[in-house]
Amino acid sequence: MASVIFNNNANSSSVFQKTSMLPDKAFFDRVEKLVDKHNKLFAKSNSLRFFSSPGRIELCGNHTDHQNGVVLCAAVNLDTLAVVNATNDNKIKISSDGYPIIEVDLDCLEQNKKEIGTSTALVKGVCKYFVDNGAKVGGFTACAHSDVFKGAGISSSASFELLIASILNSLYNDNALSETFTAKAAHFAESVYFGKPCGLLDQCAIAFGSICFIDFKSGEPNAQVVNAKLPLSVILVNTEGDHSELTNEYASIRIEMNEVAKFFGKKVLSEIAPEDFKANIPALRGKVSGRALLRAIHFFSEQERVTLAKHSLENGDINTFCNCINESGNSSLAYLQNCYPQPDTAQVIPSAVEVLRSLDGVKAARVHGGGFAGTVLALAETDKLPKIKDVLDNVFGSENYFVVDIRPTGATEITKEINHDKHTTC
Repeated sequence: MASVIFNNNANSSSVFQKTSMLPDKAFFDRVEKLVDKHNKLFAKSNSLRFFSSPGRIELCGNHTDHQNGVVLCAAVNLDTLAVVNATNDNKIKISSDGYPIIEVDLDCLEQNKKEIGTSTALVKGVCKYFVDNGAKVGGFTACAHSDVFKGAGISSSASFELLIASILNSLYNDNALSETFTAKAAHFAESVYFGKPCGLLDQCAIAFGSICFIDFKSGEPNAQVVNAKLPLSVILVNTEGDHSELTNEYASIRIEMNEVAKFFGKKVLSEIAPEDFKANIPALRGKVSGRALLRAIHFFSEQERVTLAKHSLENGDINTFCNCINESGNSSLAYLQNCYPQPDTAQVIPSAVEVLRSLDGVKAARVHGGGFAGTVLALAETDKLPKIKDVLDNVFGSENYFVVDIRPTGATEITKEINHDKHTTC
């Protein structure tokens, strides 16, 4: 196995600190395995570069982004890590653990309907957005490993998309492209080339990093890093529900909210004044489905919760903050109705939320992300984690929950310098 050394200069160490990825043994084990794999699959190089793209959590703002609303989100320290080498053959070749090698010819970036739903489509989509919007692309080889678990609501696909955008930004654009640009490239790849309707929350959270308040009202993400620390531990519980076949369920939320907006002559709900919506609730009944009306009610109440949660966090009012998170979860269950698909009787998300809320030290719990299946988010007192973990081990299994850190930076290059001939060190 190759040994890797990162030069302990101010630049590389500061990047590690900013990404909450201090180079411990586990990190270097991942790096060394990727270097070995890259050397075996592709041409050996002493100029390998390293990139990391985080997963994300949605703290508050469930299904508000696609209506140009507000969200409170954060990057976390689960990431997609890649070893990368620039090439001059105008081709991108990526080997990700557990998947066949992806190969994309940059001379042929037109959409291929047969590639919808594949990682190849994500790579091509990012590249196409770059080219169509005046950015440069170029060839590279990469070996990647992700601990952003798939299908569980922390955006493994967006993490991969932003990894590609970050590589292209660094290798061929001198890191001149903004977080908004790379987020929009990733969103284009997923919504158009991959074929999954989605808002821009996931991509923005991963591009910007930290805890981030994002207002989408103008159609462009207006992101503001929240200058506050969350004094609670974040727990993600994978309920083992599979959301890979639930695209229609997700799409129905956007479609039905848009139906309500259309009643007012608008495209999205954020264009409607809250007081106008409230005054017209009786008139809406019978004009749109009952579920569409309830989902719109969720949107407007969620807007208020997101803003209150942000201000509460900034002011250190953690009780109010946690109340917002719990109320958001209750609204998702009763009004947004994305906590389980019909006619599901397992209802893994609602039952998991109630298990978590019953535990001493858990201050808040709610459905996380798109919903219907996947992940539950909980906020807990750190000193009570050992007892909480004992219960989670027995109920969900140790492999199905993660205690994560908020990561202060988004998708980024970690460092440029390695040496294969020395022992691993930091």
